[in-house]
Amino acid sequence: MKRCSLIKNIAFLGILISQCSSKYPPKCTVMVCSIDISEKPTLNDPILIEGLPGIGFVANIVAIHLIKELKAKRFVQIFSSSFQDFAITTGDGGARTPINELYYVKRDGERDLIIWYGNTQALTTVGQYELVGKVLDIAQEFGCRFVISIGGFKKDEAQPIPGIYSTATDLETMQQALDLGTKVMVGHVFGIAGLSIGMAKIRDMKGFSLLVDTPGMNPDVNAAKYALITLGKYLFLDVDLSGLEASGDEIKKMLESFGVVRSITEEKKKEEQQLRWFI
Repeated sequence: MKRCSLIKNIAFLGILISQCSSKYPPKCTVMVCSIDISEKPTLNDPILIEGLPGIGFVANIVAIHLIKELKAKRFVQIFSSSFQDFAITTGDGGARTPINELYYVKRDGERDLIIWYGNTQALTTVGQYELVGKVLDIAQEFGCRFVISIGGFKKDEAQPIPGIYSTATDLETMQQALDLGTKVMVGHVFGIAGLSIGMAKIRDMKGFSLLVDTPGMNPDVNAAKYALITLGKYLFLDVDLSGLEASGDEIKKMLESFGVVRSITEEKKKEEQQLRWFI
């Protein structure tokens, strides 16, 4: 299958379905990405932190909280034909689109950070691989060699002190995660949280995941809290958690506007079908 061409200045979420050449099966879907790099900062061995919507929206809350608390600067915007095919109008007549963004944080005496935030994952398997590949391309361009993915681990009931599970690119890195108090993840890690670690390994990068126990139906601030505490241990980062509830509310409002998070009184099955977009 042909690789997606980097197309500048396309309309948001343009969807192009094209025919592959005759030596390929007919009607192959070619992904379309628009990547806008607005700044090229010089970063010190940065660590990429994945923070896209997923189970319990744990990563999303972590990402938006880090962006606010660390005053991260946006330097990349990514639009893709694999994102949802609509926009939400705002009160003043504007439009909000499905998007992924990269932010950077420069730190004195420590490795810098690249925070991967967005309001959607890709909706197809091909789109997921395309998206992760593009983000890792950009991260490596800025000197990144280490990836940390964050996500939720589905549990039937909320835990006051949730368990945290990890998988890693290699045994040495896995031990680093275990030293943080995590447990070995056994089974499948779906979506961006798993794919970003798997593809990092292929590229000779290192990294681990932090998957936190959560019921997964609504933004889980408590799970995000423990993810941030564990992440802070590894990054030597002391993040103020007092505004975490506000970060959770911000994520919830954004997701409600996109029709992803519904009222808790609705049927659980419908909730989980919505969440499947992001697993």
